[in-house]
Amino acid sequence: MQAPIIIDRGVEPYDVSFDAMRAFTDSRDAATPDQFWVVEHPPVFTLGLAADRAHVLDAHGIPIVQTDRGGEVTYHGPGQAVIYLLMDLRRRIPGGRMFAREFVHKIEQSVIDMLAAYNLAGERKAGAPGIYMAGGPAAGAKIAALGLKVRGNGCTYHGVALNVAMDLTPFSWINPCGYAGLQTVDMQSQGAHITLPQAQSALAHTLIENLTSPA
Repeated sequence: MQAPIIIDRGVEPYDVSFDAMRAFTDSRDAATPDQFWVVEHPPVFTLGLAADRAHVLDAHGIPIVQTDRGGEVTYHGPGQAVIYLLMDLRRRIPGGRMFAREFVHKIEQSVIDMLAAYNLAGERKAGAPGIYMAGGPAAGAKIAALGLKVRGNGCTYHGVALNVAMDLTPFSWINPCGYAGLQTVDMQSQGAHITLPQAQSALAHTLIENLTSPA
């Protein structure tokens, strides 16, 4: 099973990435290799398909972009590891496709595994996609967000955003993922000494390991 190609797109405006991943997905065929796009965005708030714009409390001039992913409102900005997963789920399992629920579970597990390598305990919350701190003073705080688009043909885009070393203030200007007062943290504030490039590489390779394994 061929591993996805990792492409580092550097710092890129959100709307450029959004347009590019839709164009890539429109043009791919059964032979197109899967790709992971590693991106860092300038400040932007993005809204999922069913998002309530009222959850943006005060944008403070930061652009707001409507997307076609699942989920509510979130913030992307410098110091956050964003990986877009451009995959064809029909080729993930010999003899069959990977379904969306398993896809989400494997992405979340990848974040948990990557955090564990830096002595941080992450966990899932039922009905609330993403990863949250499992213990300590920041227990329950969100450290990674997840939002996906899975087309009827099994092709995916959008992905996962892990907070590494950010100015977290803009998260207080929204109800993150639609939850008023939800605390948001990053790896640095939780004591992990890691650079953004290190986090991007570690997360990308952990995703590949989990998403290409048969189990």
